[in-house]
Amino acid sequence: MDGITLLVTAIALGADAFAVSACVSATLATVTARHTFRLAWHFGVFQSMMTFFGWAGGESISLFTGGLNYWIAFTILVFLGSKMIYESFAPERCATGFDPTRGWSLVGLSIATSLDALAVGVTFSLIGMAVWMPALVIGMTALVMSFIGCRIGKTAGMALGQWAERAGGVVLVIIGLRILIDYLANR
Repeated sequence: MDGITLLVTAIALGADAFAVSACVSATLATVTARHTFRLAWHFGVFQSMMTFFGWAGGESISLFTGGLNYWIAFTILVFLGSKMIYESFAPERCATGFDPTRGWSLVGLSIATSLDALAVGVTFSLIGMAVWMPALVIGMTALVMSFIGCRIGKTAGMALGQWAERAGGVVLVIIGLRILIDYLANR
């Protein structure tokens, strides 16, 4: 995977983190540097870790799948992208009255926003791609997108969050198609 495709994948995966950060900051009375740091740090670390964990699990899966690896990667990415697009049309569920940047709420949000990175990590493994650089790029991109989401979330939160998630879903579908087309072209 070339650098541009990796960056586009990282941005697509970061769309959830951006949307959730914007939504959370829109619900807080004031968004402090501490809120922003907690969200950005956790979302970035979890995106990176989940990419690695998916890749590690995919290594064992790829031994059993034989020539189906690219088809599986295509299916996972198209499913995730379609799911992101579908979910972007549901109204945001932002709860008010508590600080979701603390404790188990933060851990839950971090896991929820990084599940797609877990699946993408599996696809990296299935196509025989090394994981260290992609995991780092995906984590750093999620961190930056979460930071941006927090900072602008108070003024533009939910509208941008939904569109970012839609765009991220479309990008994942396109990358899935590209993997399949490259595989079919090189057979």
